[in-house]
Amino acid sequence: MNTIKQYIFANTENYQGIVDKRFKNLAKQFSRMQDARTEQGGAALVVYFQGQKVVDIYTGKKSKTENWQSDTLSVCYSTGKGVLSTLAHILVSEGFLDYDTPVAQYWPEFAQNGKEKITLRHILSHQSGLYDIRNHITDASEMADWNHMLDVIAKAKPRFEIGIDAAYQPLTFGWQVGGVLEKATGKSLSDLMQQYLVEPLALDGAYFGVAESELARVARPLAKLRTEPKPALQAKPKPKRASVFDKAIEWSGQNPQDFQDAMIPKGMKKFSFFSDEGLKAVIPAANGVFTANSLAKIYAMLANSGEWNGQQLIRPEIFKALSTVQYTQRDRIMPLPMHWRLGYHRVLTLGKSSTGFGHMGFNGSGAWCDPERNLSFAYTHNFATGSITGDYRLWGLTQETLRCADAALKGRKGWF
Repeated sequence: MNTIKQYIFANTENYQGIVDKRFKNLAKQFSRMQDARTEQGGAALVVYFQGQKVVDIYTGKKSKTENWQSDTLSVCYSTGKGVLSTLAHILVSEGFLDYDTPVAQYWPEFAQNGKEKITLRHILSHQSGLYDIRNHITDASEMADWNHMLDVIAKAKPRFEIGIDAAYQPLTFGWQVGGVLEKATGKSLSDLMQQYLVEPLALDGAYFGVAESELARVARPLAKLRTEPKPALQAKPKPKRASVFDKAIEWSGQNPQDFQDAMIPKGMKKFSFFSDEGLKAVIPAANGVFTANSLAKIYAMLANSGEWNGQQLIRPEIFKALSTVQYTQRDRIMPLPMHWRLGYHRVLTLGKSSTGFGHMGFNGSGAWCDPERNLSFAYTHNFATGSITGDYRLWGLTQETLRCADAALKGRKGWF
């Protein structure tokens, strides 16, 4: 009830930046959602519509002594999967690799333990069976060693036959995709990011592995962030009566062990994505660091079918492939159907319909595009929150963004 009161009576102008009058109601909602907690952290929201930036606003605290700025960087967890996937599609367009050639042709060591036929398509649509992290490393700190983790993935055995099922890959996705991109091109992931995304789009901050010189730009949580799911899902030394959440997962047909093995490396309590070590590490599925503007601009290019400022970064036939739904059922890890494309999921709203796609992060950050509306969106923050299905603010801001766009396009906002 207190949260509702805070929302209703919030300051609707508690932000800085620019807002097109057509999206003023979105800016007011952003302010309402952040107003009561601006001393607990900060947030940014950027929207592109029909090739133009129409919203670029921010509020709150980057640190205890610094306010959020327009170029503040934020750890975005799985939101980075969409960025990595976009890089992969650009490299497919450039002819370095394709979706249906076995990964082992580019990365011979990957063929171990029955992975000879796994393709980039299987990986991007979460159908490789390589979702397990817990049983492949003994301590979460190992994730900071890029080459070691590529070796771990090369040796790993899929948990199911490729292509017959899907299981979201919360952590392993980044090493699978990043590894094959490096092997196919002979270049490092950071060089590929710089050459094929950062420079063509003139991004103001997009990193898998933050340089020492850029660490000061990163917003870190002002309060402790829960980086693991609730203890009810963690391994117990002694048998314990199943929680309501455990029972709900089992009732739904999901296996709690699959969830734990995919989400929780051993020793995670001693490793932080927000430490200097965690920020400088290359863990693309989980520790991508971006400005909201960079995320929104990447998706603005996708909203325009792969073209930006006269550059065709993604060929039309590749764009059609990447935006085609590969799997519509609920997978083994996520609690609701994600309608996986090649590296992206459906746009999650409070009812408004969209055929677009994007990716959200565990902390409630998120970015997406809607090509039918030529619309893109990005929301970043540093609040201490975490959920596998994002944050209600992300869903609400997405809903209002679509409504404002429809008011401009159709003359009415509508709820659905």
